Amino acid sequence: MMMMMMIAITVSILLGNVQSFDGGSLCEELIIPSGYPCSEYTIQTKDGFLLGLQRVSSSSSLRLRNHGDGGPPVLLLHGLFMAGDAWFLNTPEQSLGFILADHGFDVWVGNVRGTRWSHGHISLLEKKKQFWDWSWQELALYDVAEMINYINSVTNSKIFVVGHSQGTIISLAAFTQPEIVEKVEAAALLSPISYLDHVSAPLVLRMVKMHIDEMILTMGIHQLNFKSEWGASLLVSLCDTRLSCNDMLSSITGKNCCFNESRVEFYLEQEPHPSSSKNLNHLFQMIRKGTYSKYDYGKLKNLIEYGKFNPPKFDLSRIPKSLPLWMAYGGNDALADITDFQHTLKELPSPPEVVYLENYGHVDFILSLQAKQDLYDPMISFFKSSGKFSSM
Repeated sequence: MMMMMMIAITVSILLGNVQSFDGGSLCEELIIPSGYPCSEYTIQTKDGFLLGLQRVSSSSSLRLRNHGDGGPPVLLLHGLFMAGDAWFLNTPEQSLGFILADHGFDVWVGNVRGTRWSHGHISLLEKKKQFWDWSWQELALYDVAEMINYINSVTNSKIFVVGHSQGTIISLAAFTQPEIVEKVEAAALLSPISYLDHVSAPLVLRMVKMHIDEMILTMGIHQLNFKSEWGASLLVSLCDTRLSCNDMLSSITGKNCCFNESRVEFYLEQEPHPSSSKNLNHLFQMIRKGTYSKYDYGKLKNLIEYGKFNPPKFDLSRIPKSLPLWMAYGGNDALADITDFQHTLKELPSPPEVVYLENYGHVDFILSLQAKQDLYDPMISFFKSSGKFSSM
């Protein structure tokens, strides 16, 4: 009965929160009310998207920065259907964005194109097909690249990077590009993904088998927004007697051990954010083909786009051996599967530091009530051992 109530609440909240993602203020909504100084920035990618960045400090670290002695910059990169608010959804003692600020880091919060906290495009309207003509490939090569370049230009410092889920896909792809990775001090990846062919999430596998991604594109739906009426209805329609979605979250992410179920209604006020149908199609290509490659347009258009019949792969061996990496993965994670994670490790040029949490599911890495001691404290120790912390 509790699970049926959860799915009813989920759908009603999604349908009740259909909204225009007009780029409000994350600082004003979630961060400043918790007592943390926060400022908003807008940056422009090479292909014209206007991304929102937030810069978060504690009061003490802000005073140090104003005297030229602030902590090192860290960029937070969110997962699919999420945005920068993902790092601030629990209390200040439990949320990574606040915890990093309390430790003196100069926290920069990334928001990729299409999300609520970004600000559209210099010429394209959101209702146009062309606005949504991108996948995680562009997020890696344009969005992450511009965020890192901008933060580097403002702080004159190399940057620590933290990614979760899609944030790790785009981080690893970006790190294969010498002009991007040269500005990165070290990276911590939560639920790291580069390969997806062993995904075990029942609802995701059902969507892949039904070719939902291709059907959506064929229907001319280019914005994937689960806060729209059709988006919420799609999730419900995929659940029937053969696939129980009483616990819808677990059917997508795996069983999560440690987040506060009493806060689900609050989480759903913020999430999910829109993404593009092409992005979902790219991710489903990875599941079907077992590849970590650029978007597959089909042989003819691949030849036009890439000069070859098959899309080029992102070669993890191009990530510099000298880049310190820290990765945390979970035994109940149905998206970042252990087998796929081991595949990623084999392709990296040097072994990262690894944390394994047997009972963690995909969402626990950002919402677990125990994440501070399980994950964030070890991550911060890793960063402090990897960089220069003269002011900390």
